[in-house]
Amino acid sequence: MLMTRYTHGHHESVLRSHSWRTADNSAAYLLPHLDSSASMLDIGAGPGTITMDFAEIAARVTATEIGEEELALSRNLAAQRGVTNIEFAVEDVHSLTFPDASFDIVHAHQVLQHVADPVAALREMGRVARLGGLVAARDSDYAGFVWWPLLPALDEWLHLYRTAARANGGEPDAGRRLFSWARSAGFSEITATSSTWCFSAPEDRLWWGGMWAERVTESALARQLVDSHLATTADLERIGRAWKTWANAEDGWFSLVHGEILARTGTK
Repeated sequence: MLMTRYTHGHHESVLRSHSWRTADNSAAYLLPHLDSSASMLDIGAGPGTITMDFAEIAARVTATEIGEEELALSRNLAAQRGVTNIEFAVEDVHSLTFPDASFDIVHAHQVLQHVADPVAALREMGRVARLGGLVAARDSDYAGFVWWPLLPALDEWLHLYRTAARANGGEPDAGRRLFSWARSAGFSEITATSSTWCFSAPEDRLWWGGMWAERVTESALARQLVDSHLATTADLERIGRAWKTWANAEDGWFSLVHGEILARTGTK
């Protein structure tokens, strides 16, 4: 099994961030292709908020995660919401257990940046999609993040995160690579686009900046940076304060670019 260490971990601040995601703000590029007859595989469902939105449209959704503990998050949300057209499975995206051509759409949001072999993962996603079906992926690109005001500690944060992610076997600048990875996986009919999240309203700044202030000081990322001697606890506390400074800046603005692909299967 090809595995990487998940850089973010599952601290409450991470789950709070991931639970903010919806199909509208994270999969708008895919929604026009989803209808009430579709069967769908959602890889790396996380807390399940995007998955639940898909289930409101599609006939059937299968949600996967890397372990039972991680999968319980989306299971519990489905139970809370009374959603009954979702199945759950523990899966490795590099070696899915589903038969060939099992789904109309295979989707992964913010997954390929964390896997050991994204080309093999896309190839496997294509295998379980039906002929003429879609493989959809969206990933952020950390090197493309931009913000104001310019705070040196946030530059330090970005460098540390990218270093940690690569040490874990991932690729934090995955967004720009999705098109290339899909071509290497054998897809020929690929639509490649991009979209952004932008945080500038006061409440959005406080949420985003406060969340990252916690993540950089309390999450698995913080432990990794200290344990690997990439940063000290004092360094991380200083970066956390910079996040709060940014969040409270009246002209604060932060934009995150994401790459997206829609790859049609079975086309030559």
